[in-house]
Parts: sequence; C-alpha cells; structure tokens
Amino acid sequence: MADTDLMGGFAKGLRVIEAFGENTPKLSIADVSKITALDRATARRCLLTLSELGYADYDGKFFSLTPRILRLGHAYLSATPMPNIVQPFLDRLSEEVGQSASVSVLDGWEVVYIARASQRRVMSINLTAGSRLPAYCASMGRVLLASMPPDQARTLLEQCPRTKNTPHTMTEPDEIMAELQRVRGQGYAVINQELELGLCSLAVPLHDAKGRVVAAVNIGAPAAQIAADEMADRFLRPLQRIAAELRPMLR
Repeated sequence: MADTDLMGGFAKGLRVIEAFGENTPKLSIADVSKITALDRATARRCLLTLSELGYADYDGKFFSLTPRILRLGHAYLSATPMPNIVQPFLDRLSEEVGQSASVSVLDGWEVVYIARASQRRVMSINLTAGSRLPAYCASMGRVLLASMPPDQARTLLEQCPRTKNTPHTMTEPDEIMAELQRVRGQGYAVINQELELGLCSLAVPLHDAKGRVVAAVNIGAPAAQIAADEMADRFLRPLQRIAAELRPMLR
C-alpha cells in the first residue's frame, strides 16, 4: 500500500477515539495530545470534530465520548455473525457447568469479548461484549497467541505492556513463550490468578469450518471454589464439545 492511499487525518481521528478508556473517560486536549503523541492543534481539531458530529461531549475543558460512539462497535457486531452464532451455545454451556463462559477474538495484543454468559461476577470489572483484556495473561489470549507463528507471537509480547497484576502473573517473554508452547501442545490454556487474585480460567480455541483458529472460548471460576489444577478435569470436555459443535457453523 502506498502512502498516498492512506488518509492521515482519519488515522489520527481513530487514535484520538482510542485514547478514551475505562481509566480515561474524560480527557483534555493536552491529555489527548500526550496519549496519542499528536500535536495539540491536531488533537484539538479531532476532538472538536468528534464533538460537532455528536460522538463526544465538551464541557469547555474536558471531552468525553457519547453513546453515539457505540455505533462504530455495533457495526462490527452487526456485520459479524459470530456473536449471534455462539451466544446460544455459551448460554447452554454456562448453565451446564454453573460458571461464566465467554468468547473472544484477538485484536493486537488484547482479547476483545464478543459474547458472554455470566452466572456470577468473577472479576472486579464487569465483563461484557466489547470488554478488553491483555492477551498475555488471559486464558483466551494464551490460546489465540499459541495459534500464531511463534515469531509473530513473540513480537506481540515484546510490544505490549506487561503488568504484574498479581504475584502469579507471568511477564517475561521467554516464560510466556514457553507456556504458549505448552498450550499449543495440549490444546488448551489454564490461567491461575494471573489476571486477578481469586480467578481461574480455562480456554480452548474455536476453529472455523476450514480449520483456522478464529476465536477462543473459556470458562472462568472462583479459585476458592475450583483450584486451577482441577479446571481441565471439570471443564475441558464441555468446552471441547462446544468447540466441535460450533466448528461447521463458523465460516
């Protein structure tokens, strides 16, 4: 692709939108300039454009996104049948095992939840469709990273911020790569309180009809109720069954 094929202004606008998040719901022009590495004048024009189009509110100092921004995410969910396909299977799986179940896809170094069936809240944050978690320490992220060529997975790991969320969190690339090799060999990933203390999860890949890994499905459970080394014995078979049932439907 040639540079002349790219719209620089559009790319800058997307960077400004992505500057907003759970921990940054309100941002000033200076904040956005710092987060995006755009100059203040460019950040200001992008923010004022979003405000004029109804995608952001402006109180004279701070900008915040409006519900209209959900149209952008809804376009993906509406155009992608996968969430609609997997949701009934997730609901059934969650009822069967008595735990929460989710499906996510990989977006850069994060997993994005596209469907979820919740029995109870197992994390301090409320996970819903559209929620994002770092792939390196999430069970679905490990499964999806393991499905990639190792050099590509390592590049992603080295580029992403790796926070030690708990004393159990793996953060060193070599350590995570060794775990990805184990995941690749056994066909599933188990996370033992690496995202948050008290949470264990088990994930398997979802293949499409041609055998390509397109997503991951997991079950999360309180560590006080089910130990990490018991997760596979309890939940691997139901997860694999769901994955097998979904395979011919994912095209």
